[in-house]
Formats: sequence, structure tokens, C-alpha cells
Amino acid sequence: MKKIRQFANKKVLVLGLARSGEAAARLLAELGAIVTVNDGKPFDENPAAQTLLEEGIKVICGSHPLELLDENFELMVKNPGIRYDNPMVVRALDKNMPVITEVELAYLVSEAPIIGITGSNGKTTTTTMIADVLNKGGVNGLLSGNIGFPASEVVRTAEENDTLVMELSSFQLMGTKAFHPHIAVITNLLPTHIDYHGSFADYAAAKWRIQKQMGPSDFLVLNFNQELAKEFAQKTQASVVPFSTKEKVDGAYLEEGMLCFRGEAVMPADAVGVPGEHNIENALAAIAAAKLSGIDDKAIQESLSSFHGVKHRLQFLGDVNGVKFYNDSKSTNILATQKALSGFDNAKVILIAGGLDRGNEFDELVPDITGLKKMIILGESAPRLKRAATKAGVSWLDAKDVKEAADLAFAAAQPDDLILLSPANASWDMYKNFEVRGDEFISAYTALKEKAHD
Repeated sequence: MKKIRQFANKKVLVLGLARSGEAAARLLAELGAIVTVNDGKPFDENPAAQTLLEEGIKVICGSHPLELLDENFELMVKNPGIRYDNPMVVRALDKNMPVITEVELAYLVSEAPIIGITGSNGKTTTTTMIADVLNKGGVNGLLSGNIGFPASEVVRTAEENDTLVMELSSFQLMGTKAFHPHIAVITNLLPTHIDYHGSFADYAAAKWRIQKQMGPSDFLVLNFNQELAKEFAQKTQASVVPFSTKEKVDGAYLEEGMLCFRGEAVMPADAVGVPGEHNIENALAAIAAAKLSGIDDKAIQESLSSFHGVKHRLQFLGDVNGVKFYNDSKSTNILATQKALSGFDNAKVILIAGGLDRGNEFDELVPDITGLKKMIILGESAPRLKRAATKAGVSWLDAKDVKEAADLAFAAAQPDDLILLSPANASWDMYKNFEVRGDEFISAYTALKEKAHD
């Protein structure tokens, strides 16, 4: 870690805790900043704040008092989930105070080069694939960022021979200024998080910030299955390396069942360890990043063929009496569920779906669920999903929660069938987050497996 001096003896406000805020506060303190943490959760219910206070960092909890910003802070490090119309952020910007996110802070002190990955879908899988391939190829790839390992925590022990493989959300990228990855990947750009950004154009602009500081010696990996990516490719100073499943490009592509890179066949597409066309796209993006990092084909083949998914993202759990279980709790929108279904024979699939009702119908999902063996439907959006199931001619059952859904699905399944939790909805009507929802599915699978072995 670079021992930079630009924060020494400067007053910095960390707004919002969670793991990233906690990590940012510690890093800033190590760099000599005078740190104050402000978090909305009451102090007596806030173990992170209690620990930071014990470490000598000032904490103000339970509310966000605007008068706090009268203390002449020189910088705000904002939790990425806090919107820019939050009164504290508005006040900071009105005072011309720089507002960044902790990935910017991590970049400023990083000795290690950065591979940054963003996009609407596939970020976590692609990030994990890239780190796995690097590690298989002898490069120490360190997972960081939005994947659950705060960048400002990982960077403290990263060395120049390591590579930070950093998943980046649009929220994190909005708070970057100098951030400069050597390789950047945009998996795809689709309308999502519009409630935060206000428009798709603003959302795409936030994602596009990943390449703002990149130049000709840097590599920008773009999905040429999307016309938007081809348009964006004309607007960057970075060297564009495309990937595509639809055409031969000057990068990574699918040709006659092989995954190729610039004229060289790297591995068979059907050897990738996770199903679905979207995972072929993810694998191509990972191959591009790996080849640009000097990783050989053998390491790429071994890594991607043994890759069986990321927890809650089309994660293969195993089988019970010949019935396979897949946990895709991270599928919180229609497109993600469409992509999950693309990897399977619908006649053998029992789909568990439903969750937070955002007011949208599911007509665009009808072609993808047509031919399913059955659906198990739950959550606030159940009436809308039932309408889609009826249009698709698919029978369905109600479930009160994921455990009951898994039990009902297993009771309806036969050997060679598969049970897929891919909700096409956020979890917040019933569960704190998609991880809790997915963990309940894993627990239900484990219980069914244990019962089958009794």
C-alpha cells in the first residue's frame, strides 16, 4: 500500500458504515486523516461503530445531523448506497466538498494493478472467473469491491505483484475521480437501478466512468452483442477488446462451438462449468481479461471447466435422488431469470419465482417460461407471475416461503428434473436480501438431501 500524505491531518467524514464504510474509516485513519464516521443506526445497535470508537475514531450515530457539516470537513467518503439527493450529500456538494466512494480511496493507495468489472448482469460471476483464472495462471488475483470484500480493506495488504480484481457498481463508480484500472470489463448495459439514477442514460453514464482515466495502453473489454457497446467503443481513449457470441471480433468470440481469442481456439464452449448462454458471454469476457494479463490457455481451460458458479448466482447445489438443485437467488429482475432459463430444457425445470412487487407485469417472461414442468410462486408479485404462467400454459402452486417452495418443487419432481430458484424479483418483501433468500433455499436442499439418506 502506498503511504500517501494527501489525507494527513485533514478532516474527513465517512457517511454510512456497512463493511465498506468501516474499511474506509480504518484506511483513512492509517493515512493520518482526522476521521469522523456518521451512521444512521443507533450506537447501541451498531457493533461496527462501537469497534471504531474503541480504535480511537470519532463516531456519530442514530441520525444524520446537517450541522455536522459545519465542522469544515475537507472530504466526504460516501457509502455507495446513499443517494446524491440525500440532504447530507447535497449539503456537502453545496459546500464544494469532494464526495467520493471508497473504491476511489483504494485506487489512490493501491500498489497493485486493477482489473475493474462492471455491468448490469454477470458482474460477480465474471469477476470471480477472472480471479480464478489469474490464480490458476500464477498471478495472485484478489477479489475486491462490490463482491463483498471492500476495496479499501483488500488494498491495505495488496502488493505490486498482486492484481486487484474489482467488481464495481454504478453507485461506486459515481464517486470516482482519479480511478484508473489497467483492464476494465463492462459485461452488458441494461435498464436497471433507474429509481436511483433517474434514467437509463444517467445509469449508463455512471457505468462508463470506469474508463474515464484510461488511455491507449489500457484495455477496455466490451460486449459487442450489444449495439450500445459498439457505440461506446468509439468514445474511449482505451484500447477496445470486444467479445461476442454472435460474430467474430478482434478479441474473444464463439466460433463453431469453441471459445476463441484473436484467431486462436482456447477451449470448447460446452466445457465451461456453468450452464447458459450468458455464462458463455461471461467466460469470453474472462478469457479476454486473462489473455491480456498473459495467462496461458491451459490455466484458462482448467479454471473455467472447473468453475461451478458463485453462491446465489446459478449455483449448482447438487442433487437429491436424481433431482438437481440450482440456487439463482441473485436473479432479481426478469432478464436475469431469462438468462438462467436459457441454459436448461424447460420440460425438466420446476421454477421457483416471485418476490417484491415493483408494479411490472411479466409478459416478456412468457416465452421463456413456456414449456416449464411447473412453477412454484411466492411473494408480493405472485398475482402477476400467475398471470404470466397462465399465458404460458404452465401449472403453478402457491408457497408461503422459499423452504415450502423447495419442498413442493421436490414433491413434484422426478429423476433428471431440476429445481431452479430464480425469482425474477427482489427479495425485500420477505427477506432482508437475496443472500438470506438463497441461504434458505440451500438449507431446504440440505434438509431434503439428509432426509433422502436416512
